Amino acid sequence: MEKQTADKKRKAIFLDRDGVLNVERGDYTWRPEDFEVCPGVPQALSLLKAQEYLLIVVTNQAGITKGLYSKADVLACHEKLQASCGYLIDDLYMAPGHPSVSESLSRKPDSLMLERAIAKYNLDPAACWLVGDQPRDVQAAGKCGVKAVLVGPHPVGTHALQKADLYEAAQWIIAQNK
Repeated sequence: MEKQTADKKRKAIFLDRDGVLNVERGDYTWRPEDFEVCPGVPQALSLLKAQEYLLIVVTNQAGITKGLYSKADVLACHEKLQASCGYLIDDLYMAPGHPSVSESLSRKPDSLMLERAIAKYNLDPAACWLVGDQPRDVQAAGKCGVKAVLVGPHPVGTHALQKADLYEAAQWIIAQNK
């Protein structure tokens, strides 16, 4: 019988929420009835989980600090996401701060949410990916040695790997490990 070691590093996919997992509405999405999971997300998460990636959401949620909605509202949307995707997501990190109200090292483009997950789950940053939809997601990933993929329509010149959606990004990430 092989002995499991606590030193074995794990791999994860960090997932931005709005615009990656759910449809970007152009405004804060905090009501479950407005929270629409993007096409292909359940299938993408299943593919990644089958490759033994931990799935960790890292989301800026400035509306909390601005008093527009509560942490419970965000968690209600997360519950809807989980139910839609077979409860495959392992953890959720949110950064409620906003520069107009308070500074935060958690808020992307800073990387504290990712760093906390790396420590908690004993992750190997070089074996991890972040899938986001904004340059700030790429910046946060780069600060802790995680590779990044942008999804959705992006202006030319972002100098980041770009895919149409999470499903296409998941297939591409998996192909890199074969």
